[in-house]
Amino acid sequence: MNTNFLSLTLELFVGFFALLVMTKVLGKNQITQLTPFDFISALVLGELVGNAIYDKDIGLHYVLYAVVVWGALIYVIEMITQKFRQSRPWLEGTPALIIANGKINYDELRKNKLDLDQLLHLLRDRGVFSIREVEYGVLETNGAVNVLRKHKYDIPINYELNIPFRQTALPVLLILDGEVVDEGLLTIQRENTWLKEELFKRGISGPKEVLYAEWLEGEGLEIQTY
Repeated sequence: MNTNFLSLTLELFVGFFALLVMTKVLGKNQITQLTPFDFISALVLGELVGNAIYDKDIGLHYVLYAVVVWGALIYVIEMITQKFRQSRPWLEGTPALIIANGKINYDELRKNKLDLDQLLHLLRDRGVFSIREVEYGVLETNGAVNVLRKHKYDIPINYELNIPFRQTALPVLLILDGEVVDEGLLTIQRENTWLKEELFKRGISGPKEVLYAEWLEGEGLEIQTY
Protein backbone atom coordinates (compact mmCIF):
# COMPACT_ATOMS: atom_id res chain seq x y z
CA MET A 1 0.00 0.00 0.00
CA ASN A 2 2.79 2.45 0.88
CA THR A 3 4.48 1.66 -2.43
CA ASN A 4 1.26 2.45 -4.29
CA PHE A 5 0.90 5.78 -2.50
CA LEU A 6 4.54 6.64 -3.23
CA SER A 7 4.12 5.75 -6.89
CA LEU A 8 0.90 7.77 -7.18
CA THR A 9 2.49 10.77 -5.45
CA LEU A 10 5.45 10.66 -7.81
CA GLU A 11 3.20 10.43 -10.86
CA LEU A 12 1.06 13.33 -9.64
CA PHE A 13 4.13 15.50 -9.13
CA VAL A 14 5.54 14.62 -12.54
CA GLY A 15 2.18 15.07 -14.28
CA PHE A 16 1.60 18.42 -12.56
CA PHE A 17 4.97 19.90 -13.48
CA ALA A 18 4.89 18.39 -16.97
CA LEU A 19 1.58 20.15 -17.62
CA LEU A 20 2.95 23.36 -16.10
CA VAL A 21 5.99 23.28 -18.39
CA MET A 22 3.85 22.44 -21.40
CA THR A 23 1.55 25.38 -20.67
CA LYS A 24 4.55 27.71 -20.60
CA VAL A 25 5.88 26.28 -23.86
CA LEU A 26 2.55 26.51 -25.68
CA GLY A 27 1.99 30.12 -24.67
CA LYS A 28 -0.73 32.14 -22.97
CA ASN A 29 -3.24 31.77 -25.79
CA GLN A 30 -4.16 28.38 -24.34
CA ILE A 31 -5.94 30.33 -21.61
CA THR A 32 -6.57 33.89 -22.73
CA GLN A 33 -7.67 33.22 -26.32
CA LEU A 34 -9.25 29.80 -26.00
CA THR A 35 -10.44 28.71 -29.45
CA PRO A 36 -12.50 25.51 -29.85
CA PHE A 37 -9.33 23.68 -30.93
CA ASP A 38 -7.39 24.95 -27.91
CA PHE A 39 -10.25 23.98 -25.59
CA ILE A 40 -10.39 20.42 -26.92
CA SER A 41 -6.60 20.14 -26.84
CA ALA A 42 -6.44 21.23 -23.20
CA LEU A 43 -9.20 18.77 -22.25
CA VAL A 44 -7.53 15.85 -24.02
CA LEU A 45 -4.13 16.67 -22.56
CA GLY A 46 -5.55 16.73 -19.03
CA GLU A 47 -7.49 13.51 -19.68
CA LEU A 48 -4.38 11.75 -20.97
CA VAL A 49 -2.43 12.67 -17.85
CA GLY A 50 -5.33 11.73 -15.57
CA ASN A 51 -5.76 8.31 -17.15
CA ALA A 52 -2.03 7.66 -17.15
CA ILE A 53 -1.75 8.53 -13.46
CA TYR A 54 -4.64 6.41 -12.18
CA ASP A 55 -4.24 3.40 -14.45
CA LYS A 56 -2.15 0.85 -12.55
CA ASP A 57 -0.92 -0.74 -15.78
CA ILE A 58 0.60 2.52 -17.01
CA GLY A 59 3.94 3.67 -15.63
CA LEU A 60 5.49 7.06 -15.07
CA HIS A 61 7.16 7.09 -18.48
CA TYR A 62 3.73 6.88 -20.15
CA VAL A 63 2.65 10.03 -18.32
CA LEU A 64 5.58 11.95 -19.73
CA TYR A 65 5.16 10.37 -23.16
CA ALA A 66 1.47 11.39 -23.32
CA VAL A 67 2.22 14.97 -22.29
CA VAL A 68 5.18 15.40 -24.65
CA VAL A 69 3.54 13.86 -27.74
CA TRP A 70 0.21 15.68 -27.35
CA GLY A 71 1.97 18.92 -26.44
CA ALA A 72 4.22 18.55 -29.50
CA LEU A 73 1.16 18.12 -31.73
CA ILE A 74 -0.42 21.29 -30.31
CA TYR A 75 2.88 23.14 -30.72
CA VAL A 76 3.14 22.06 -34.38
CA ILE A 77 -0.39 23.29 -35.05
CA GLU A 78 0.43 26.64 -33.42
CA MET A 79 3.53 26.97 -35.61
CA ILE A 80 1.52 26.17 -38.73
CA THR A 81 -1.09 28.82 -37.92
CA GLN A 82 1.66 31.40 -37.27
CA LYS A 83 3.57 30.71 -40.47
CA PHE A 84 0.70 29.96 -42.86
CA ARG A 85 -2.14 32.44 -42.76
CA GLN A 86 -4.31 30.28 -45.02
CA SER A 87 -4.44 27.56 -42.36
CA ARG A 88 -5.97 29.79 -39.68
CA PRO A 89 -9.62 29.64 -40.82
CA TRP A 90 -9.44 25.83 -40.81
CA LEU A 91 -7.63 25.40 -37.51
CA GLU A 92 -8.68 28.46 -35.51
CA GLY A 93 -11.95 29.48 -37.15
CA THR A 94 -12.92 32.94 -38.39
CA PRO A 95 -14.75 35.83 -36.71
CA ALA A 96 -18.39 36.24 -37.74
CA LEU A 97 -20.20 39.53 -38.28
CA ILE A 98 -23.43 38.89 -36.38
CA ILE A 99 -24.62 42.51 -36.24
CA ALA A 100 -24.10 44.81 -39.22
CA ASN A 101 -25.41 48.36 -39.61
CA GLY A 102 -27.47 47.87 -36.46
CA LYS A 103 -29.24 44.77 -37.81
CA ILE A 104 -28.88 41.24 -36.44
CA ASN A 105 -27.52 38.81 -39.03
CA TYR A 106 -29.75 35.84 -38.28
CA ASP A 107 -28.05 33.57 -40.81
CA GLU A 108 -24.70 34.05 -39.06
CA LEU A 109 -26.31 33.36 -35.70
CA ARG A 110 -27.69 30.05 -36.97
CA LYS A 111 -24.40 29.15 -38.62
CA ASN A 112 -22.57 29.67 -35.32
CA LYS A 113 -25.25 27.86 -33.25
CA LEU A 114 -25.99 31.04 -31.28
CA ASP A 115 -29.50 31.98 -30.15
CA LEU A 116 -30.77 35.44 -29.28
CA ASP A 117 -30.65 34.87 -25.51
CA GLN A 118 -26.98 33.93 -25.77
CA LEU A 119 -26.30 36.95 -27.96
CA LEU A 120 -27.93 39.30 -25.44
CA HIS A 121 -25.91 37.70 -22.64
CA LEU A 122 -22.65 38.21 -24.57
CA LEU A 123 -23.59 41.83 -25.27
CA ARG A 124 -24.27 42.46 -21.58
CA ASP A 125 -20.77 41.13 -20.87
CA ARG A 126 -19.58 44.08 -22.96
CA GLY A 127 -21.75 46.57 -21.08
CA VAL A 128 -24.37 46.74 -23.84
CA PHE A 129 -27.96 46.26 -22.69
CA SER A 130 -29.80 47.01 -25.92
CA ILE A 131 -29.30 46.01 -29.55
CA ARG A 132 -30.12 49.59 -30.56
CA GLU A 133 -26.74 50.69 -29.17
CA VAL A 134 -24.76 48.45 -31.53
CA GLU A 135 -23.59 49.36 -35.02
CA TYR A 136 -21.42 46.29 -35.55
CA GLY A 137 -20.99 43.11 -33.51
CA VAL A 138 -18.30 40.51 -34.17
CA LEU A 139 -18.39 36.99 -32.76
CA GLU A 140 -14.73 36.13 -32.14
CA THR A 141 -13.22 32.65 -32.46
CA ASN A 142 -13.03 32.31 -28.67
CA GLY A 143 -16.79 32.84 -28.34
CA ALA A 144 -16.70 36.45 -27.14
CA VAL A 145 -18.56 39.27 -28.87
CA ASN A 146 -16.87 42.61 -29.52
CA VAL A 147 -19.02 45.58 -30.42
CA LEU A 148 -18.69 48.93 -32.16
CA ARG A 149 -21.37 51.21 -30.74
CA LYS A 150 -23.46 53.62 -32.72
CA HIS A 151 -22.11 57.15 -32.57
CA LYS A 152 -24.77 58.54 -30.26
CA TYR A 153 -24.21 55.69 -27.78
CA ASP A 154 -20.42 55.66 -28.00
CA ILE A 155 -18.24 56.76 -25.11
CA PRO A 156 -16.53 60.14 -25.71
CA ILE A 157 -12.76 60.03 -25.91
CA ASN A 158 -10.29 62.59 -24.59
CA TYR A 159 -9.62 63.91 -28.09
CA GLU A 160 -13.29 64.74 -28.63
CA LEU A 161 -13.52 66.47 -25.24
CA ASN A 162 -10.33 68.48 -25.89
CA ILE A 163 -8.76 67.25 -22.66
CA PRO A 164 -5.07 68.25 -22.50
CA PHE A 165 -2.52 65.50 -23.03
CA ARG A 166 -1.12 63.82 -19.93
CA GLN A 167 1.44 61.04 -19.89
CA THR A 168 -0.06 57.72 -18.86
CA ALA A 169 1.90 55.71 -16.29
CA LEU A 170 1.57 52.17 -15.02
CA PRO A 171 0.95 51.67 -11.30
CA VAL A 172 3.81 49.95 -9.47
CA LEU A 173 2.99 47.31 -6.88
CA LEU A 174 4.84 47.89 -3.59
CA ILE A 175 3.07 45.69 -1.00
CA LEU A 176 0.97 42.60 -1.55
CA ASP A 177 -0.51 40.47 1.24
CA GLY A 178 1.71 42.13 3.84
CA GLU A 179 4.93 41.50 1.91
CA VAL A 180 7.08 44.24 0.37
CA VAL A 181 7.62 43.85 -3.37
CA ASP A 182 11.31 44.67 -3.78
CA GLU A 183 11.03 44.85 -7.58
CA GLY A 184 8.50 47.66 -7.21
CA LEU A 185 10.78 49.71 -4.95
CA LEU A 186 13.61 49.18 -7.42
CA THR A 187 11.40 50.39 -10.27
CA ILE A 188 10.58 53.70 -8.57
CA GLN A 189 14.13 53.93 -7.16
CA ARG A 190 13.08 54.10 -3.51
CA GLU A 191 14.37 52.38 -0.39
CA ASN A 192 12.53 50.18 2.10
CA THR A 193 13.01 52.85 4.77
CA TRP A 194 11.12 55.37 2.60
CA LEU A 195 8.18 53.00 2.32
CA LYS A 196 8.07 52.41 6.08
CA GLU A 197 8.15 56.18 6.69
CA GLU A 198 5.24 56.68 4.29
CA LEU A 199 3.26 54.01 6.09
CA PHE A 200 4.08 55.57 9.46
CA LYS A 201 2.77 58.95 8.25
CA ARG A 202 -0.58 57.24 7.62
CA GLY A 203 -0.64 55.61 11.03
CA ILE A 204 0.42 52.18 9.77
CA SER A 205 3.13 50.48 11.80
CA GLY A 206 4.50 48.31 8.99
CA PRO A 207 3.89 46.35 5.77
CA LYS A 208 2.31 43.44 7.69
CA GLU A 209 -0.79 45.59 8.21
CA VAL A 210 -1.14 46.34 4.49
CA LEU A 211 -3.20 44.20 2.14
CA TYR A 212 -2.32 46.15 -1.00
CA ALA A 213 -0.19 49.18 -1.81
CA GLU A 214 0.79 50.69 -5.15
CA TRP A 215 2.57 53.78 -6.41
CA LEU A 216 1.32 55.84 -9.36
CA GLU A 217 3.42 58.65 -10.75
CA GLY A 218 1.70 61.98 -10.13
CA GLU A 219 -0.78 60.54 -7.63
CA GLY A 220 1.44 58.86 -5.04
CA LEU A 221 0.55 55.89 -2.86
CA GLU A 222 -2.70 53.95 -2.77
CA ILE A 223 -2.85 51.85 0.42
CA GLN A 224 -5.48 49.39 1.57
CA THR A 225 -5.11 47.68 4.94
CA TYR A 226 -6.63 44.41 6.12
